[in-house]
Amino acid sequence: MTEKSRVLENLHESTSNKCTSRCKTPKLVFDVFPSANKCEIARAIEEIYADKKVKVLSVNTVTIKPKQRRVRGRLGMTPGGKKAIVTLTPGNKIDETV
Repeated sequence: MTEKSRVLENLHESTSNKCTSRCKTPKLVFDVFPSANKCEIARAIEEIYADKKVKVLSVNTVTIKPKQRRVRGRLGMTPGGKKAIVTLTPGNKIDETV
C-alpha cells in the first residue's frame, strides 16, 4: 500500500537497529472494510492464505477519517477507510508482489 507499510513487512529481516531487530514476526498491512472487526479480519486472512498455512498472531486497526479538500474552489472530501496491521506468527511468510 505505502512505503511505510513496506518497511513494516521487512522489519523482521533487519539487523542494523536494535529496536527493529527485536521484531521477530512479519507484519502486513491490508486495506479492509470499515465495519470489519479484528476477529473477522484475522479469520479472513487465515482463510485466504490457507494453502500457505498462515496463522495470525494479532491484528491492529487504524481508522482513517475523510478530510476536507478544496479543488478548483469547491469543497470535496478525501476518501476515508480502515487499515489492518496483521502480525503473523514467527516462521510464517506471505510472498506476494503488488
